Parts: sequence; structure tokens; C-alpha cells
Amino acid sequence: MKADPSAIELLDLLKQSREYTKYFAELGVETIALSSDRLAPKAASEPYRTLPAASSVEPLRQPTEPSKSQAPPSPMKDPAVAVSSPPQPASLFAEPDAPQPLSAQSTERMEDVWRDIGDCTRCGLCEGRTQVVNTFGNHKARLMFVGEAPGADEDAQGKPFVGRAGQLLTKIIEAIGLKREDVLIGNVNRCRPPGNRQPTLEEAAICRPFLFREIAAVQPDVIVVMGNTALRNLLEVREGITRVRGKFQDFRGIKVMPTFHPAYLLRDPSKKRETWEDLKKVRDYLDTLPPRT
Repeated sequence: MKADPSAIELLDLLKQSREYTKYFAELGVETIALSSDRLAPKAASEPYRTLPAASSVEPLRQPTEPSKSQAPPSPMKDPAVAVSSPPQPASLFAEPDAPQPLSAQSTERMEDVWRDIGDCTRCGLCEGRTQVVNTFGNHKARLMFVGEAPGADEDAQGKPFVGRAGQLLTKIIEAIGLKREDVLIGNVNRCRPPGNRQPTLEEAAICRPFLFREIAAVQPDVIVVMGNTALRNLLEVREGITRVRGKFQDFRGIKVMPTFHPAYLLRDPSKKRETWEDLKKVRDYLDTLPPRT
């Protein structure tokens, strides 16, 4: 008896749904909101959003044009803070100002950056977060890890990478002969997005200047960017992590190694081998450098 094509298609959709449910559970996602505007037909000028494929775990969210009926965004709650951090372009690939090399260490300290961040209300993520999650670790570190944004565990504890993905990151760090207290760990965004969704381009553009200031203050020898969001916000490249991982890049004179995000490795353990190869290159490069004075 010939199988019903509709039944086959339904079974395939159910199988994909189970796979995506498992994936989101690994990331710590609690809810996936489906608002009416997402269900409505898309305008021809707006690209259709699909669920992430296995080869592109962390796709960039495309900016959408607000409708005329929407109310304009409310003004910042703290105008004094806004002065110290001028607005950044919402488009990740807009023409940026010429990057300045970090030839000399910044006179700022990490504490100065955090004081400027304060109880940040610069974007809507402040409404749902428990606390701001700043970069954590050795302020004189030669190695820095940068991810996307805090998750539920990080939001509760106030430290980056303390959940399941963080536990795996700790093992990765120890595998190259270091400890968590030897390195610096942070994210592009410091507030947990609702339901652990990906930060929007606007949210990332508002927050990442503080990350740049931290990098200037510490001036690590190597930065490991984990996942597409961190890669594209730090280096402003269109290529995905799969294409550029394992190859040293440059951020204002600092070597950058792109690799997979630990949350992706929880979903696809087969990528641990590639990640290990990436981190061995980082370890070997650090071993060639003279001790810091």
C-alpha cells in the first residue's frame, strides 16, 4: 500500500520539531513567543525568517522596519548615561568609522567601564533581566572568550557562562592548560534576552561599545569569539562561523580565533574535535609569546 504523501510530510515535520525542541532546551530557552506580527504574511521587502539550520546555529536577526502605527520608542531613562555612549548604527554592516588599532593600552580600567554601564536602561532588555552580567575574570588576562548574551543561569548569578555551556567552556579552558581565573569571559550583550532569544542588531549595537572598551583596557593577546553573533559583532563579517573558524582574524591589532559556541557543542558533540583544533592553535600561539611584564 502506497504511503500517503501528506502523512509522510507530517511525520517529517514532527521529527524536525523534536530536533528543534531538543536544541532550544540545550540553550536554556524556556518560551518561544509567537506574536501576531510573526504569524502575519511578510512584506516582499522583508526576508522570511526560518528556524536555524544545523550548519548555522546562530543566524543574525534581520532588522525590521517599524510600522507607522507603532509608537516611537520611549526616551532613555537615564539621559546622563546616554551622553557617554553615543548611539551606534543599527545595521551591523553599515560603513563604520575606521577602526583604531590598540597600539597603546587604554587608561580606563574595567571598573570604569562597569561604572559607566551602571544599572543600564539603554535598550528594552533591561525590562526583563534580573541583573547586568558584566565580563568576568582576570583583568590582566592574555586570553579572552566572547559569547552572545547571558542565559537564565547567568542572569540569576550575575556571571557569564555558568550554566551547562559554561561548564563545558571551563573544560575547554582547562584542556589548553589554563583555569577560568586565568582568562576573561564576557558577552556582546550583558542582559538576558527574553526566553534566551538572540539579541537584535540594535540591542547588540548599543551594548558592544562597552565590550570594545574592555578589550582596550585589558588588551589581551588573543580573543576567542564563540558563535556567529560574537563573530559578526566583533569583526563585522558576513561569513558564518563554519567558514572562518580555525583561522586567526584581526581585531584592531589583536588576534581573534573564531570557533563554535559551547551551546552548539552540547547539541552537536561531533564539533568538539574541530573546536579542540581551534583552541590548540590559540594555546600554541600563546606559548610563543614572551611573558608579560
